[in-house]
Amino acid sequence: MKIIKRSGTEVLFDATKIIAAIEKANASVIDYEKLTDEQIQQIADNVETACKNMKRSASVEEIQDMVENQLMNHRAFTVARNYITYRYKRALVRKSNSTDEQILSLLECNNEEVKQENSNKNPTVNSVQRDYMAGEVSKDITKRFLLPEDIVEAHEKGLIHFHDADYFAQHMHNCCLVNLEDMLLNGTVISETMIDPPKSFSTACNIATQAVAQIASSQYGGQSISLAHLAPFVQVSREKFRKQVREEFEAIGLELDEQRINAVAELRVKEEINRGVQVIQYQVITLMTTNGQAPFITVFMYLDEVPEGQTRADLAAIIEEMLRQRIKGVKNEKGVYITPAFPKLIYVLEEDNIHEDSKYWYLTKLAAECSAKRLVPDYISEKKMLELKVDKNGEGHCYTCMGCRSFLTPYVDPETDQPKYYGRFNQGVVTLNLVDVACSSGKDMDKFWEILEERLDLCYRALMCRHKRLLGTPSDVAPILWQNGALARLKKGEPIDKLLFGGYSTISLGYAGLCECTRYMTGVSHTDPKGTPFALDVMRKLNEACAKWKAKENIDFSIYGTPLESTTYKFAKCLQKRFGIIEGVTDKNYITNSYHVHVTEEINAFDKLKFEAQFQPLSPGGAISYVEVPNMQNNIEAVLAVMKYIYDNIMYAELNTKSDYCMKCGYDGEIKIVQEQGSGKLVWECPNCGNRDQNQMSVARRTCGYIGTQFWNQGRTQEIKERVLHL
Repeated sequence: MKIIKRSGTEVLFDATKIIAAIEKANASVIDYEKLTDEQIQQIADNVETACKNMKRSASVEEIQDMVENQLMNHRAFTVARNYITYRYKRALVRKSNSTDEQILSLLECNNEEVKQENSNKNPTVNSVQRDYMAGEVSKDITKRFLLPEDIVEAHEKGLIHFHDADYFAQHMHNCCLVNLEDMLLNGTVISETMIDPPKSFSTACNIATQAVAQIASSQYGGQSISLAHLAPFVQVSREKFRKQVREEFEAIGLELDEQRINAVAELRVKEEINRGVQVIQYQVITLMTTNGQAPFITVFMYLDEVPEGQTRADLAAIIEEMLRQRIKGVKNEKGVYITPAFPKLIYVLEEDNIHEDSKYWYLTKLAAECSAKRLVPDYISEKKMLELKVDKNGEGHCYTCMGCRSFLTPYVDPETDQPKYYGRFNQGVVTLNLVDVACSSGKDMDKFWEILEERLDLCYRALMCRHKRLLGTPSDVAPILWQNGALARLKKGEPIDKLLFGGYSTISLGYAGLCECTRYMTGVSHTDPKGTPFALDVMRKLNEACAKWKAKENIDFSIYGTPLESTTYKFAKCLQKRFGIIEGVTDKNYITNSYHVHVTEEINAFDKLKFEAQFQPLSPGGAISYVEVPNMQNNIEAVLAVMKYIYDNIMYAELNTKSDYCMKCGYDGEIKIVQEQGSGKLVWECPNCGNRDQNQMSVARRTCGYIGTQFWNQGRTQEIKERVLHL
């Protein structure tokens, strides 16, 4: 059995340390108040039993809490008081320099929590360690100087989660939709170098990936680009190739037959598209941003985003090549084709591609094959999105999310009276733990709504801290974003303030654990007709709060279904500490993301999508649903059936499958999660050869919208292990 030290290091449980700590406190009291050796041993045994029953590694803080409770149970009040006093003094010493141990442990790669904090970061790499070091300092500054004490306390207790505190000291925002069209058509500047409009498609792709890396280093969340912004440059290449071929025909004395010239040029265009897409795929994977990871980039594939005609035909060709290359995958260090985490792909289902007799049905079939093998693309229903994303002029719009699920609110530019999405961004997220609100109420419904109101006010003040941190930020902090077209064309020294108000950008109230919250308050799942009305009422309450704040501040507050990658484990541990183990509520090492059906609940794919569809309009700032499926590579018809259902019933959804490879034996089936004997820790194991070395296996899983490939903390690993199939 292991425990987690304050530094994050995982070590074996040692009862003698508990005994030694109690003996120190025991020695400081008069004889008749002292505990006997037998009583001290019994306390240590009870604590050890309690740790084993947790079915996860307990933290030092949790163990000390258990010791205090045991001392109280033995009515050794003076011993307990001295133990608490000593603990408090040690905490003060640690607080005087709170970051040293944490930084040293991550540098030595023995900080278990940091190693599994982000499933897309390799914590042994210097650049990642440098980012984590800076993050620890930033978090320390944020907690001690930048945030009010009650918000810090609420964050540490797991009542709320103040996201990305490791970047809060800097004036950085969360995620964005890159205005690649502006950057390519009007030129941009990258690393103080002027970049003119590209003269070919492959050059446009190269510029796009360089911009993506720069943007990723200037913010901390995901970014999205659209292939529609690259499509016009295929025609630029086409015209260049026609000119070249004509000159070549002339040079060797061939007849200047336009049909033949065009045919040869089209062959070169096809090669050019292949090269350009390959540039995007490989550069995105191999580029490393300043925070030590590949850019969190989403590529949007929407045919109707360009006019019918040659440009749309070129866009279709780019999408086809993007899907074909993704199906192939990329080679790992052993030369084996595996599933890359990025770029994330989103494919829009629309009338021109959703029916067997549609013009672009062949692309939809290719997308289905890609999803079955490589987990992407994810799917947006144009039909449903046009119904849900309606601007002030009454017009519906279809557009991509910023990263894995964060959606902008519909917006009409007051200067042009035209809709605008690219060039906009999200200011940041604070997430409310709905399970804690429920458990704090003791099942008293009136008290629940009262506590929810109090917690919402806490979130509002935390979100305003985020907003105010960005106020006054000069455009010079990230020229590519604010001056050179990615998000705006502001002057040097000009503050970004005007982009923070009036709906240009959003700020997100996240939420987590609607499922467990409903189960605690009503006794049933939110999928049960007795529980659904309560769950919907909670969502409406969150939206009402955002509407009130928006009216007050002229800022677009929006409800966001938080992905909870590592925070799911943090919230679960905090809930267990505050409320103990409550069956169906706090008895897991994770809580459910956003409005999702619990991962262990038996439900078929179509019922799940239909049920969750009613929550997406109530989660306008971010929502995605998924269905868990087995290997579907030999059942593409079933994948297509799910895609058609998505088109008619839900705005944004994905299929989760598996894509693994064991480097020791070559097994390419599903790598399993098993429980380690003795410690109870969940580990990954090849079912063919028994390999448990994570460095000798490639595992790709949908973690929370993005694909993760660097493994996960114990809470998320348990959640992945317990997922039931929906198909």
